[in-house]
Amino acid sequence: MDEFALKVLAWYRRHGRHDLPWQVPDPYVRWLAEVMLQQTTVTAVIPYFQRFLAAFPSVRALAQASQDEVLAQWAGLGYYARARHLHAAARAIIAHYGDGFPRTADAWAALPGVGPSTAAAIVAFAFGVPAPILDANVRRVLSRYHAVSGRDTRALRTLWTHARDHTPTHEVAAYTQAIMDLGALVCRKAPDCAACPVAAGCAYEGEDAPAVRRARPERAAFMAVIRDPARGVLLVRRPSHGIWGGLWSLPESVELDDLPAVVAALGVDGRMGMACAPVHHTFTHFRLTITPILVEGVSQAFGVAEHHDVMWYKGDGSGPGMPAPIRRLLNQFLEVP
Repeated sequence: MDEFALKVLAWYRRHGRHDLPWQVPDPYVRWLAEVMLQQTTVTAVIPYFQRFLAAFPSVRALAQASQDEVLAQWAGLGYYARARHLHAAARAIIAHYGDGFPRTADAWAALPGVGPSTAAAIVAFAFGVPAPILDANVRRVLSRYHAVSGRDTRALRTLWTHARDHTPTHEVAAYTQAIMDLGALVCRKAPDCAACPVAAGCAYEGEDAPAVRRARPERAAFMAVIRDPARGVLLVRRPSHGIWGGLWSLPESVELDDLPAVVAALGVDGRMGMACAPVHHTFTHFRLTITPILVEGVSQAFGVAEHHDVMWYKGDGSGPGMPAPIRRLLNQFLEVP
């Protein structure tokens, strides 16, 4: 074990996180946690992780669930492709491993939604297999420590080499958590170098390469609010790919003039009424403004039957999987507390 790993482990024993709900040597639990933690903070993940695990306590339970059930438990956590990939991977695991799990990083990386770093973390935590990780936190630590700048292929290859060199052959799970924690708790975007156990050997000089910040593009969507006094609000399932893929939402169009045709295609005869207060939602790469439009004078709404991609939602119970801003918007119209 090299000096870097020894110092990081010593720091972790005193200052690291030891009480996270997924810190058990269970491949299903570790896989679920690692997927949820992609691009999401520990604090945000914990309640979703606990709820999801209660709903699907085993990989078999997850594989046997419907996509709607999975997305409903994931709703609000964002990056919904992760949930679809998790569901698909659970079915692949049951098909190929029965009640077992892959035991190598390469086998895990062959599953939907599992990249090299996630695969390495799973086998390190669940099986104690020495495998280097390079998530965002670890990348920040190693790029500063070794003065590796840039995000190109050469820089990434260099960082993977350093990650392999530092990864020990024993205490693998502890080291993996330790270097994650070092990046999350100490070597943050604004680092606390005085608290860093490897500061003495670090090449960081107090300034990262400036990040290129681009303004997020603005997008707009107009969504039809079609209400039935007896059955609630009409929802449609979004396409399986793209933003909010597979989730339930309101009928929409990019242009307001196109919304009547969208509504008519559902079998609803009504006129576009009042535009309600817009709802704003920020994605990683753009900012979306949703303008709800009340559909008035509905005379054929009762003829709209539920099927695979259309349903009525009354606001009672947990409801189907839907994006958090859509759920909040619906609660206004359905007067749900």
